[in-house]
Amino acid sequence: MTGSEPDHAPFQAPWQAQLFGVTVALADAGVFTWPDWIRALGAEIARGTPYWEAWLVTLEKLLAGLGVALPPEVAALAHLWEEAAHATPHGQPILLE
Repeated sequence: MTGSEPDHAPFQAPWQAQLFGVTVALADAGVFTWPDWIRALGAEIARGTPYWEAWLVTLEKLLAGLGVALPPEVAALAHLWEEAAHATPHGQPILLE
């Protein structure tokens, strides 16, 4: 690809691919339906939220609404993950204890 050709990669960062995979797996597991996902994502995008941010916000809202992952639980886990990441030497797997 030359510098003048557009980049059409579906993901610009690994977290986007992971988020996509988690969303598909949850839908495949029956946690929510794909039509419900599309409606909720479309509504978030219509609010002007950037695409991948909308994807994340939509998933968080759907899971919270279903009682699967409530915001306080998600925040607590995110805090634990951040602490573990800071305590883990570079190149080593991050372990939550």
